Amino acid sequence: MTYLIEDEVIYITNKVLKNKEDICTCEKCKLDIVAISLNNLPPQYVVTEKGELYKRVNNMNIQFEIDITREVIKSIEKVNKKPRHK
Repeated sequence: MTYLIEDEVIYITNKVLKNKEDICTCEKCKLDIVAISLNNLPPQYVVTEKGELYKRVNNMNIQFEIDITREVIKSIEKVNKKPRHK
């Protein structure tokens, strides 16, 4: 079973963090950002390779990327306000 959206959230998180110099990019903060984002997005699981290919093609639309980016930015702001490290 594959959770398709996870790779996209990680990719977009890294992409957004590259442009934000005032945000902590340690591994703990990145994982928190990804986890919060994933918890706020609808899950997308597939079981077969055919299902995975179909879903990946379907997810390549602009609205899909916008939705993920919006959640990632909200998660970055949340983690930045209260990081779990000192």
